[in-house]
Amino acid sequence: MFGDIYNLLFPETCPGCSACLSPNESILCTTCRHQLPVTDHHLLRGNPVEKIFYGRVKVEFASAFLPFRKKGIARQLIHHLKYKGREDIGEFLGKWYGSCLSESPLAGDVDMVIPVPLHPKKQRKRGYNQVSSFAKSIADALQVTYREDILVKTVNTSTQTFKGKLARWKENNSIFDTRQNIQLQPCHILLTDDVITTGSTLEHCVRALQKHGNVKVSIITMAVTV
Repeated sequence: MFGDIYNLLFPETCPGCSACLSPNESILCTTCRHQLPVTDHHLLRGNPVEKIFYGRVKVEFASAFLPFRKKGIARQLIHHLKYKGREDIGEFLGKWYGSCLSESPLAGDVDMVIPVPLHPKKQRKRGYNQVSSFAKSIADALQVTYREDILVKTVNTSTQTFKGKLARWKENNSIFDTRQNIQLQPCHILLTDDVITTGSTLEHCVRALQKHGNVKVSIITMAVTV
């Protein structure tokens, strides 16, 4: 009864269009869910995300779930995830994309899923890493290990939203590393992030992981800018 009263006074709204959700809807309203544009990158070699890394760093495969535009449902979802405390959106997207990846031959030999880390100061300020719930749900769908104690961000950089490719690359250079004394067995790591723009953050994470010389790395993100 109290739950019904609370929902009446403070109805849950769709982050895509701000409409009130009906009792049988979760996270997104039915209209926004049907309008959400999804890619088929996880089924395609040479997709636009893989091409970002050509000639820069070796990845086994790369894909993004959604196209990220200045206006659109994907942008609203990720904004609420990062800045409105909506960790459940990451879980929602992870379960959805995880079910897609579980049917993809490209992800068949993945051993471990890890998120791109936040600097500890930024994570304390935000209260969570916005990629964690997404990555955990992906790992559950693939029935593989989830680890967030491997990569670390050593420098607390400013937001990169409005920075160009060269500025991003310079700022990200050498700010990611693996934890001291970490021992990685030969494995295939699936590295996850929220939005990929230039790929500089993910490139430097891959380089940090490949210093061990015995790992393969693939990349997935919630969205890619278009």
